[in-house]
Amino acid sequence: MTEQGLPPVKVTDLKVILTAPDGIRLVVVKIETDQPGLYGYGCATFTQRPLAVATALEQYLKPFIIGRDVDRIEDIYQAAYVSSYWRSGPVLNNALSGVDEALWDIKGKRAGMPVYQLLGGKVREAVPVYVHASGATFESVEEAARRYMEQGFRYIRCQVGIPGLTTYGSRGGEVVKALDPKQERTWEPTPYVRTAPKLFAHLRKALGDDIELLHDVHERIPPIQGVWLAKALEEYRLFFLEDLFAPEDNDYFRIVRAQTATPLAMGELYVNQAEYVPLIKDRLIDFIRCHISDIGGFSMARKLAAFCEFMGVRTAWHGPGDVSPIGHMANFHLDIATPNFGIQELALGMFHGNTPEVFVGLPEVREGAVWLSDKPGWGMEVDEEKAAKYPFPEHRYGGAWPEIRRLDGTVVKP
Repeated sequence: MTEQGLPPVKVTDLKVILTAPDGIRLVVVKIETDQPGLYGYGCATFTQRPLAVATALEQYLKPFIIGRDVDRIEDIYQAAYVSSYWRSGPVLNNALSGVDEALWDIKGKRAGMPVYQLLGGKVREAVPVYVHASGATFESVEEAARRYMEQGFRYIRCQVGIPGLTTYGSRGGEVVKALDPKQERTWEPTPYVRTAPKLFAHLRKALGDDIELLHDVHERIPPIQGVWLAKALEEYRLFFLEDLFAPEDNDYFRIVRAQTATPLAMGELYVNQAEYVPLIKDRLIDFIRCHISDIGGFSMARKLAAFCEFMGVRTAWHGPGDVSPIGHMANFHLDIATPNFGIQELALGMFHGNTPEVFVGLPEVREGAVWLSDKPGWGMEVDEEKAAKYPFPEHRYGGAWPEIRRLDGTVVKP
């Protein structure tokens, strides 16, 4: 019996919703209960390996959670987390996230409150966001940034193409000839490292000092070049420099921290506490950038945010197009209740195309921020009939991230 003398509400079913309304493979979990009309949604999107997550959910977590009390979110999380013995990793963490976030949605609906109220309520009126300005030239990046500024956005990530190279965030035109003539995506780090500081010299002169500029390296360069780049960008006062190193190169954060005050954001590829706890504990980064479903979901993210608060690290959760709108709502609810919030990445694409007809209840975006409603739970519904209209598209290699190679044919990190 519950504390109110009522029988507990039990999980009766788990459904996996696979949909790609605008071509991006999204994985959403729906948990149903024995209380008519009570259900919840969670994001389990790992767009490069979605069917592996679906299998983990349908074959392992579904039978594990059926019959459990929906109010025992932490207990279910802990039991499911260790149920595989070998734990962590993006597949199992995303599966856990789908369950965890769906239970939080149910919890909010049971309380008649938005999830953020269950965390102590708002500490800000809305969630400031950053958007993406990209282009093939400095001038085109500037134009894109100005368009966003006119719409009220004050935080803008800027990326520029390198001619002939597959630069992260912007294509560079005709492919530079590689040793293998069949090579479609080529990349060399040195032209990029030389160009990035020139881009921000141009943008600061053109846009002034009041706009917050961000940049994503995306782990693509050798670590020592990353140290040089962070120092070279310091004079342009970025809001943050993202993913300067790969997770495997975490120790380089100690080196770069000793040489520059450029703010550092990291975490998009982390899936395990052992990767990010040392960086936060030793104050080697300024922003934590985890993809919430990849670290296990909302429960883990709120603990991580609380830990970061004591270390002076701000949150900047990953928010690209390959997070479902349910996952974005989890981001926003955590953002609005987190004292050490820094900024939130926002994929504006989900407000256009077919996505709004599948995910009903998208928040309002104005004045460069997301404004949440006071609807219970995440405040969002999934139209399952319409979701079924948009199956996963056929994709080379089943949806894998396309390989990128240096001119000699060496594979580089994405």
